[in-house]
Amino acid sequence: MKTNVFARIFFVLMFLSSSLLPAQSSEYKIQATDVLKITVHEHHDLATQTRVTADGNITFPLIGQLYVKGLTVQELENNIKELLEKDYLVSAQVLVFIEEYHPRQVSVLGEVKNPGKYNMPDEKETTLLEAIAMAGGFTKDASVNSTRVMRIENGEKKTIVIPVKDITQKGQKEKDIVIHPGDVIFVPESFF
Repeated sequence: MKTNVFARIFFVLMFLSSSLLPAQSSEYKIQATDVLKITVHEHHDLATQTRVTADGNITFPLIGQLYVKGLTVQELENNIKELLEKDYLVSAQVLVFIEEYHPRQVSVLGEVKNPGKYNMPDEKETTLLEAIAMAGGFTKDASVNSTRVMRIENGEKKTIVIPVKDITQKGQKEKDIVIHPGDVIFVPESFF
């Protein structure tokens, strides 16, 4: 009996602590290579630690393969709960915790003070200007208005030219686009 009470207290504490972490917020979407720890209250045989595959899947006992990429932690908990209750359990209390995050990085190259790869925060989106600030800002030789963001979207290469002076000098904040993990920002040299 005492073990059962302690297990319930532990489960509630784990749930509360995981829901208070900023990176575990409802905004974070599960990515390929994230490592997930999944537990089902009072069903220790279902406890699973798994890495999300490159194509966005995990394998979970009784259910099999699940596509999880792009889901929030809450959405995945609800999906697993629903699938378990459909055929196996009367009432499933599912807890998903992200043990290890996919490295969210952006490359900033060209006429910036410190070109390189930079980690993007998990808890919020990163804009173009924030990424350039991470790289130390523009050099004096930068062609600021020719800044390009290169990304792969739906398997196709895409290049977006951003007129940065419209953002910094004209206050057009809507042109400061959100950077996606894996984007490459290139700032060319000015020839004037």
